[in-house]
Amino acid sequence: MQVLALAHELRARGHEARVLGPCDGPPPESFVTPLGNSLPLSANGSIAPLAPDPSAAFRTIQVLKDEAFDVLHVHEPLAPGPTLTTILTRPAPIVATFHAAGQSTSYRVFKGPLSRIIKRIDRKVVVSKDALTLAHFHLGGDYEVLFNGVDIGQIQAVDPMVTDRPTIFFCGRHEDRKGLSVLIDAFEQMPADVDLWIGSDGPDTAALQRRTSGDQRIHWLGRITEKDKFARLRGADIFCAPSLGGESFGVVLIEAMAAETTVVASALDGYRNVATDNVDSILTPPGSMDALAGALRRALDDRELSARLRTAGALRATDFAMSTLADRYVEIYRELIFDSTR
Repeated sequence: MQVLALAHELRARGHEARVLGPCDGPPPESFVTPLGNSLPLSANGSIAPLAPDPSAAFRTIQVLKDEAFDVLHVHEPLAPGPTLTTILTRPAPIVATFHAAGQSTSYRVFKGPLSRIIKRIDRKVVVSKDALTLAHFHLGGDYEVLFNGVDIGQIQAVDPMVTDRPTIFFCGRHEDRKGLSVLIDAFEQMPADVDLWIGSDGPDTAALQRRTSGDQRIHWLGRITEKDKFARLRGADIFCAPSLGGESFGVVLIEAMAAETTVVASALDGYRNVATDNVDSILTPPGSMDALAGALRRALDDRELSARLRTAGALRATDFAMSTLADRYVEIYRELIFDSTR
C-alpha cells in the first residue's frame, strides 16, 4: 500500500507515476501495470507475494523499454522478481527502498552476489533504523532513513463506523508473528460488553475461529477495503497490534493515530520508531497475555488517559504525512535525473 499511496501523492502533484508489479486479478488502479500473477513465498516470518518466473521478468523488461522512465523506484530491491530484474537491466537511474528488518537468510547466504548487485542502485533508502541495521550489516553501503508515510487527510475524511459498545480492533495477517492468538487470550479477560473486530485472514484463521466459536463478542471480518479499515479505526476505542517480532516499522500504528484511536501495541523496536509508551500509546512486552490484557483494560477504563494518548497520537501522526515523504522522494528523483543528463 505504501507504493500505491506514494504514487497517488505524486500523481496529484502532476508527476506521471506508474506502478509495475504482479497482480492476482484486475489492477487496483488505472496507473498500475500488471506483470503477471504472484507466487506466495515465505519471507521474514510471513508470506510475500513475489513474481520470480521468467515470464514476469520478460514483461518487466518489455515495459521498462516501452515506457522509457526517467527514474525507477523499486521496493525491496533484492527480492526475486520485477525489482531485481529492474536493477539488473537498469535502463534508468534507480532509487531503492529497503523495508525488511530483523534477520534475513537470503542476505546471509547470498551476501557476496547481492553486495555486488546493489552497486547498480543509485540511491538507497531504508524505512527505519532496524531496516538500516539489517541492510548495512549484510550488504554495506550508504543509506538514507525515510520513514513510511500515510495519507492523513484520506483517513480523517472517512466517517467513523458507529458502535454502541466498547470495541477493540485488530487488522493484520493471521499468522504467529502478528500475535493475534495472544490478543484472543487477553480478550478473554475483557468485560462482557466489549467487542473485538478482527480484520484480514491468514494461515491461522480457521484454527482461531474454531477456538473462539462460542464467543459472540468476536467479529471475524475477513479482508476489508482500505476505506472500511479507516472507518473502523475511527470508530473503535482501541487499535491493538500485538505483534511478536519482524516489524521494521509501524505504518498501521500511524494510521490508527491519525484516526484518533487509542493504540495498544507490542514494545517492538520497529513499533518504537513510531510510538512512545504512555505518551501516544501503551506498549507491552511482546507475547505477554497478562500485560496485554491489563493494557487493554486500562485503555478502556481510564478515559482521561485515552483522551491524552489520542491527542498526542494525532499530533505524532503528522510527522509521517505522505506529503512530507513525497517531498523528499521528489528531491531525490530530480537529483538523479539531473545527474544523468549532465
